[in-house]
Amino acid sequence: MMEQQDRRANRKGYTLVYTGDGKGKTTASIGLAVRAVGRGYRVIILQFIKSPQRTYGEQIALRKLGVEMRQLGVGFTWTKTPEEHREALQKAWAIAQEEVLNGDWDVVILDEINNALAIEKFPIEDVLPLEEVLALIEQRPKHLHLVLTGRNAKQEIKDRADLVSEVQVVKHYYNEGVPAVLGIEF
Repeated sequence: MMEQQDRRANRKGYTLVYTGDGKGKTTASIGLAVRAVGRGYRVIILQFIKSPQRTYGEQIALRKLGVEMRQLGVGFTWTKTPEEHREALQKAWAIAQEEVLNGDWDVVILDEINNALAIEKFPIEDVLPLEEVLALIEQRPKHLHLVLTGRNAKQEIKDRADLVSEVQVVKHYYNEGVPAVLGIEF
């Protein structure tokens, strides 16, 4: 534990954003998580949209590596009522703030938070305020690497990030009517 504290004391944490319309944002963050665990870092992944009612391949694999991954959402915005989504987002945001600020982690991944912040079908600013997300980026422990994924990252988030990668679609089998593929999308 002392070695971990020493390592943290000398490390600058970064804010990384994976955004864009292409496939691979969550996948990139999971690759980062695997690499971090390989270096002895403590990693948690909080998923803002995905529901705990489904099983995800990445969750199965990461559990074997000792990575905590929690699905805090209720699924796609068209699968539940706005009230259900708002309640889930409010709870997810409270958990995210607690986990980022508690100092227990080396890497915190807020998966699909950008998607959540971009919801326009119903109001979310009162349950997931952009200003609070920006403040959390600034207030995170100095050793913590914070990763935010999802489409439509707000410019204000990209401006505060140390790294922004934008994943673009060149070609996707979804356009040919192929649904999500087991082992690839979930």
